[in-house]
Amino acid sequence: MEVPSPPRKGRLQPTLLLATLSAAFGSAFQYGYNIAVVNTPHTVLKAFYNETYFERHGTFMDQKVMLLLWSCTVSMFPLGGLLGSLVVGLLVDRCGRKGTLLINNIFAIIPAILMGVSKVAKAFELIIFSRVLLGICAGISYSALPMYLGELAPKNLRGTLATMTEVFVIVGVFLAQIFSLQAILGNPTGWPVLLALTGVPALLQLLSLPFFPESPRYTLIQKGDEDTARRALRKLRGWTDVEDEIEEMRVEDQAERAEGRLSVLNLFTFRPLRWQLLSIIVLMAGQQLSGVNAINYYADMIYVSAGVEAAHSQYVTVGAGMVNIVMTLISAGTVEWLGRRLLLLVGYGICGSACLTLTLALLFQSTVPELSYLSVICVFSYIAGHSIGPSPVPSVVRTEIFLQSSRPAAFMVDGAVHWLTNFIVGFVFPSVQEAIGAYSFIVFAGICLLTAVYIYVVIPETKGQTFVEINRIFAKRNGVEIPEKNEQVTDVKPHAPSLPAKETSF
Repeated sequence: MEVPSPPRKGRLQPTLLLATLSAAFGSAFQYGYNIAVVNTPHTVLKAFYNETYFERHGTFMDQKVMLLLWSCTVSMFPLGGLLGSLVVGLLVDRCGRKGTLLINNIFAIIPAILMGVSKVAKAFELIIFSRVLLGICAGISYSALPMYLGELAPKNLRGTLATMTEVFVIVGVFLAQIFSLQAILGNPTGWPVLLALTGVPALLQLLSLPFFPESPRYTLIQKGDEDTARRALRKLRGWTDVEDEIEEMRVEDQAERAEGRLSVLNLFTFRPLRWQLLSIIVLMAGQQLSGVNAINYYADMIYVSAGVEAAHSQYVTVGAGMVNIVMTLISAGTVEWLGRRLLLLVGYGICGSACLTLTLALLFQSTVPELSYLSVICVFSYIAGHSIGPSPVPSVVRTEIFLQSSRPAAFMVDGAVHWLTNFIVGFVFPSVQEAIGAYSFIVFAGICLLTAVYIYVVIPETKGQTFVEINRIFAKRNGVEIPEKNEQVTDVKPHAPSLPAKETSF
């Protein structure tokens, strides 16, 4: 009797590695870079706004008008992100995962040009409008990129590749912090180049990504082109026998026949996906509401209180960025070893503890000056904890817990929650901080605790499992039954009409 050989583990082949780098650098990098690029040189940009206003009206801008315009400059980015997240489902279904990423470069190149010429044109409105377009770019890429990478990867590398979304977001933030130093481009002559640099990754992606394959799952399950999917898998895996993965996709396609293609409205009423939907809402809301943006907002004040000169606090910020990158890379390297759940629970535990300790340090540092150093340690600890789990791991989980038919609609919901909570924190936190001061971090500690409890109780470990296997785990919690593989027809003809969701056997 012939003993079946164990399934081969996927390797990081050159084609898979280069496709990941091209997709992530041209997409997630944009998000990170444009979050941070206006923070350090904000005084230089405000001076440009004021000078432009003076040339037009013969008087300098009122402080309230300046505050309003700057608030628009910052908040237009998450608003654009929300808009991008609402159209991403349509784009990835119509144009494919790779096609969506390529089209999305329009929303990076056009604003890069507009911001680059804004000083010559003496029009600060170009910067504000460009921030909306860049937000749309980030909103689309934040959903389309993990979908593309998760569908390219073999199951034993899916976690590592999916975390590349967050890795390149952090790299974008870090390089923006470096380039925006006053000694480099964060000065009155260099800021147009600083803002226009966002077009460079987009151009590189336009030149490189077309040479790499579209998602094999999209090609087979949604386009019905099995031959092209097989060729793509052979390029990505580095071997010719890919029938096991083709068969797995057929099984997933068979499961999708019963599920049907789901819209966002169907998703909210579809019982077999109830806990998956709630889980991505909790993960994405917890990621933003746990205080990561508030910590960044407070950081400069904490550094100054610890004795760091205001002019030097920008260099401490760069140090925090390095901690962010290192810990995110550690997360990417260990997510397939330690698993998703452990990294999320440890990360939220560190963040919650840091918030509680930071509250005490801020309250008592006026009487015990040495506590100001503890505040700095808390900031760095929080950044390290968030970089281990809450920042990178949700990108992995949200790709894994949905099948092909529901993934675009789920990512629209997920993206909308991400950007809406991002906007809410940026809009509400300054007022909350002014009202209750350091006690605001107790609120964030509570959110960390609640999110960790939900993860511990509800979200299963998904490492090393196929999408269908993960779907079966959630099916038990949702109280539905999914036929086992041996009960399904394996000779699937892709793209027979699917049943509407309301007519499913579930």
